[in-house]
Amino acid sequence: MFQKMMRALILERPGGKWTMAAWGEKLAASGESISHRLEKYPDSERNRQVLSHIIGIEQWGQSRLRVGLGEPFKEEEYDNYRPSRSRSWEQLKAEFRLARKRTVALAEALDDNQVDQFMKVKHNRYGMITLGAWLRYLDMHANLESKRMK
Repeated sequence: MFQKMMRALILERPGGKWTMAAWGEKLAASGESISHRLEKYPDSERNRQVLSHIIGIEQWGQSRLRVGLGEPFKEEEYDNYRPSRSRSWEQLKAEFRLARKRTVALAEALDDNQVDQFMKVKHNRYGMITLGAWLRYLDMHANLESKRMK
């Protein structure tokens, strides 16, 4: 019941308010904001761990968004997308910027191809969610998790 309510109020409702192109713009802006914050944080084990988690979820979400462009759905966890723990702080910051650019490009490709933003693709925790909700999820996740860094 709680998952269903979360999905409706936190993901689906906000996810459906924006077009794919608008989500692309919003994700680009929030990515810039996060990147600026990352420059203020020191290199630490905790910060590297949090950022590698953010990147892994971002890239995992991209695989789900690509289903809207015709790629097959893969039932998998995000772990395969998480960067190695041996990555430096500078490498992780660069990887985040690249991952976010790829998410923005996917939002634009979905818009360019006139993919229905209400098409649903499975999220491991929240079940079937729309592509708009996926974009909302990636935006929300990175913003919330980045606040755990110090």
